[in-house]
Amino acid sequence: MMALIEPWTHGFMLQALLVGLMVAVLSATLSCFVVLKGWSLMGDAVSHAILPGVVGAYLLGLPLVLGAFLAGLACAVAAGSIRAVSRVKEDAAMGVVFSGMFALGLVMLTQVRSDMHLSHVLFGSILGIEAEDFWQVLTISGIALAILAVRGRDLVLFCFDPSQARAIGLRVERLRFLLLIVLAASIVAAVQAVGVILVVALLITPGAIGLLLTVRFGRMLLIATGAACIAVIAGIQMSFMLDASTAGSIVVVLSGLFVMALLLSPRYGLLRARG
Repeated sequence: MMALIEPWTHGFMLQALLVGLMVAVLSATLSCFVVLKGWSLMGDAVSHAILPGVVGAYLLGLPLVLGAFLAGLACAVAAGSIRAVSRVKEDAAMGVVFSGMFALGLVMLTQVRSDMHLSHVLFGSILGIEAEDFWQVLTISGIALAILAVRGRDLVLFCFDPSQARAIGLRVERLRFLLLIVLAASIVAAVQAVGVILVVALLITPGAIGLLLTVRFGRMLLIATGAACIAVIAGIQMSFMLDASTAGSIVVVLSGLFVMALLLSPRYGLLRARG
């Protein structure tokens, strides 16, 4: 019991837990929309594409969060524009854009000569998050969750049936752009905690778990959020006890929960199908 309690006697661990839970709630909520809309690759693309924005903002003396947000939004808009004006499909356009922007960011990163460790953008620094980043995460997460709460019903209809949304008078393109903005902002917030490489797991896996376990969107939200929060708590605990990567531990736990849902889902589980 002492081994389980000891990590939570440290202030930095409690701060990491608070940030992780806020990111988990936001990412899990958004992941339900992303999975239903089929935008999983979009989340991966935007999370990788923010790297040149972060490095560029640092070189220009601008807030890193601003550069990350603008780069992520630019990636999403560029992919959509390529799809609209050419024969290239959206998934291919996203692959071209995010791989190019991520490669550009890596090149820029190798040219930066500074005492500031920008590598935390790649791997995360949830246990050593600074006060400024802490408040940025809470602010961005709070605003994004508020937007999803206010426009949630319209966004659900847009994800399920864009034609029906257009037929009842909703502006589908505005809803698409709003979801892209929230996606970019959420990735910026999550990157502060888990880094570019692992943020995509928090944006996809919780929604996939919820989709396996229920057919109702409200329950899907609850399941996704619960799974993400459990992964954060257990992952931070595991990383402390094993002296392992915190972000990696969180995603390992989350992946384990997905495997359990895949096997044991009452409706869609692989074990049920074999039975």
